[in-house]
Amino acid sequence: MIASGSRYVALGSSFAAGPGINPIVHPPAGRSGNNYAHLVAAELGLELTDVTYSGATTAHLLDTPQDDAPPQLEALTPDTALVTITVGGNDLEYVGTFQRGSFLNTVAKPATILGRRVANRIRARVSYLKAEASYQAVADSLTTVVERARDRSPEARVLLVDYLSLVGPATRPRLDVPLNEEQLPSVAMMADGLAGAFAKAAAATGADLVAASAASLDHAVGTADPWTTGFTLRPPSLGGFVPYHPNAAGMRAVAGLILEVLRT
Repeated sequence: MIASGSRYVALGSSFAAGPGINPIVHPPAGRSGNNYAHLVAAELGLELTDVTYSGATTAHLLDTPQDDAPPQLEALTPDTALVTITVGGNDLEYVGTFQRGSFLNTVAKPATILGRRVANRIRARVSYLKAEASYQAVADSLTTVVERARDRSPEARVLLVDYLSLVGPATRPRLDVPLNEEQLPSVAMMADGLAGAFAKAAAATGADLVAASAASLDHAVGTADPWTTGFTLRPPSLGGFVPYHPNAAGMRAVAGLILEVLRT
């Protein structure tokens, strides 16, 4: 168990930051005061440094600034006791692919010449399948992130927290998400590849794996108790939500999974 008062640094992308979950404590990053890092820190009495940032890739953790934010690993110090890492989905354009495909099927109807042009532009950017090398590249990058985190914080316990599942066995094409019977399984295959990359990196480094993907399959979009949002065209400023991202219940669930790992 991590001692109360210890330093905790949270790294990652939007699935760690929590865009759309009130209160938003850092608008440029879409960072919520109720994301899993804040919930874990409050439960254990930890000193939290949360540098999660929506849109982050593994490069933004390793060596590439994002907007005005330095590479996230720079937040780590020798006295850091706990590090959580949720990143890699944007390397694959996982959620972006899901969003573009849903937008295409919802709005860009090719009934007119203009509609066909819009549909073709979006379709050209939507690729539901990735080569195995793409997933291996994410696994390799996650491995490097863990190794460099340990270089900066040798005494820290490092947890790889993978992505909540967006689709599961109960998610219905066309009814729960605006994807057809061919597109939806392809998105699920991308999710499996991303989860596999986390598992490979955990095995390669000995980092703890928090398998939120597996734990959330029965809480995907279309279930009675979803841990992620569905699709909408309405922005949060107009009463909508951030599509295909963790909701408040999902963040609480991930925090619970992390606490379970830390307590065992």
